[in-house]
Amino acid sequence: MKYLSNRFIKITSSLLFGLTAVSSYAQEKPWSTRMADSFISWNKDSILVGEAKRSNWNYEQGLMLKALERVFYRTGEGKYFEYIRKDEDQFVKLDGSIRTYDFSSFNLDNIPTGRALLTLYQQTQPDKEKYKKAADLLWKQLAEQPRTKEGGYWHKKRYPNQMWLDGLFMAEPFSAEYSLLFNHPEHFNDIAKQFELIEKYAVDEKTGLIYHAYDESKEQKWADKKTGRSPHFWGRAIGWYVMALVDVLDYFPKDHPKRPELIKYLQRIAPVLAKYQDKNSGVWYQIMDQGTRKGNYLEASASTMFVYALAKGSRLGYIPASYAAVAKKGYDGIIKNFIEKESDGTISLNKTVSVGGLGGTPYRDGSYEYYLSEPIRKNDLKGVGPFIMASIEIEIAAENAVGQGKKVGLDYHFNKEVRKNAAGQQEPFHYTWEDRQHSGYWLWGKIYRELGAETVSIPAAPTAENLKGIDVYIIVDPDTKKESPTPNFVQAKDIAEIEKWVKAGGVLVLMTNDTANCEIPHFNQLAKVFGIQFTNKNRNMVQGLQFEQGRIDVPANDKAIFKNASKLYIKELSPIAVTPPAKSVLTDHDDIIMAVSKYGKGTVFALGDPWIYNEYLDGRRINNTFQNFEAAKELSTWLLQQTAKK
Repeated sequence: MKYLSNRFIKITSSLLFGLTAVSSYAQEKPWSTRMADSFISWNKDSILVGEAKRSNWNYEQGLMLKALERVFYRTGEGKYFEYIRKDEDQFVKLDGSIRTYDFSSFNLDNIPTGRALLTLYQQTQPDKEKYKKAADLLWKQLAEQPRTKEGGYWHKKRYPNQMWLDGLFMAEPFSAEYSLLFNHPEHFNDIAKQFELIEKYAVDEKTGLIYHAYDESKEQKWADKKTGRSPHFWGRAIGWYVMALVDVLDYFPKDHPKRPELIKYLQRIAPVLAKYQDKNSGVWYQIMDQGTRKGNYLEASASTMFVYALAKGSRLGYIPASYAAVAKKGYDGIIKNFIEKESDGTISLNKTVSVGGLGGTPYRDGSYEYYLSEPIRKNDLKGVGPFIMASIEIEIAAENAVGQGKKVGLDYHFNKEVRKNAAGQQEPFHYTWEDRQHSGYWLWGKIYRELGAETVSIPAAPTAENLKGIDVYIIVDPDTKKESPTPNFVQAKDIAEIEKWVKAGGVLVLMTNDTANCEIPHFNQLAKVFGIQFTNKNRNMVQGLQFEQGRIDVPANDKAIFKNASKLYIKELSPIAVTPPAKSVLTDHDDIIMAVSKYGKGTVFALGDPWIYNEYLDGRRINNTFQNFEAAKELSTWLLQQTAKK
């Protein structure tokens, strides 16, 4: 259900690039990074929420860790991952038990930090089983969580029969990722059910806005005696809901029958958010439908959440591309109305309401006066986290026109190594899009997707049919018999099909490995067609942590591909020999490191190493003087730009 079109490209280029009109956007670091760094400066060792004197396992912690994860994947700076890991390690013990976590309270607010557990478990690192055990504990809570008669989660055990919008964000993104990772396909129906119940019972028929909560029993003093609904439309509650929708869709199977329904919910609420956006400021009010009423105010957390959901939803084609302009206007308003630059170089976010609840002690009646009585805080994490996420979406939107409508295919035929996944099933790994461990290309794929391209795998031999619609075709590290008992060597028919495809305008990427770990002889038969040969020489043999042995410098006078990245790390590579039409595009000490061949209407790029897999992009292993992440982004941009010449 896609809305992507040429109109989207025009919107992103003319409107979202227009964000630079705000003078603050000219800063060297993007807003997402500046806010993440500011947050870390306030919480150097642990995350303190509000006026708390000690750190606790809670949803604001989980929200911030997810925001930092987005910055980590966006920048490749390992310090953000290390912050997440160190924070979780303060709570998670080797047996999977969690400090300060109370299972018996059945509080959905305890679930969001589980998303960071899943992130850590999917990375290459020691003792990671403890993160799975802790995630299993949260999954067990959801399995036993009290429910309404129709199957909706109670928000907390002490709030019987009540579904709150907040709870959808607290539980469902974790639940969806866990279900996908550990193969619980049956649970996606239950996830969809939670949204169905909110749409059925909490959506206002007149405005399309969503009430903060409903009480199935209709016994609460705040509940309408006929509908069970709470009295008002609280901005942040709706913010939690729309964030939950766009995040759950990241994991919801593409072919699941309930997926279109979730997208329809987002399509239903998007025009409602646009309608209630304040026309002057671009942001949203605390009580959404009463902007002119005395005491109401423009509120930061709801505004950042709406911008995040609208920008992400439009980028991924769930809602029309025109909502990118709504998000852009909202983001401009956030910068103007809520962001404050501090004297120490950090930035702050103002005007986030501290809390908003119903019932409890003292009793919260859900009245207009109640929602306006809660304190307004500076740098409240419920605004800071979504601001980082919204910023990243706006930053992506400003650059993703280059890949719009283009498809990048990665070979899984010549490279077909397998392993057992987290669910015990066989899966492809080692230079694959899905592999998030150090051996995978997950980060490289994410770079392509954020540039607007679609990434796909090609598990079969190259044929005209299999390469149809592919703009960039990447073949990496063909298997030897050591790596696969039945390797698929490059054959004459494969070469003929690939040659025709390149000549017609395709962009081919050939990447080998050192000679001991790659089937080069057959691969070289393909490369020879384009004037390229991978030699038997090995260089940049790195000993231990002596990373400078893997250094490759980009000449200052040669910026054809790498505009800014100048210091690369490439370990144990095979240099290249070229004959016309191929030529070197990067030479080091008389060795050709990278070559390009213009062949017919197409382009071939070659490098004698897999190079930009996760281990050498994520900033966790090699020191941060190397610029592999930026180089990967610049190479991806260059490859996508070559496809425009087809």
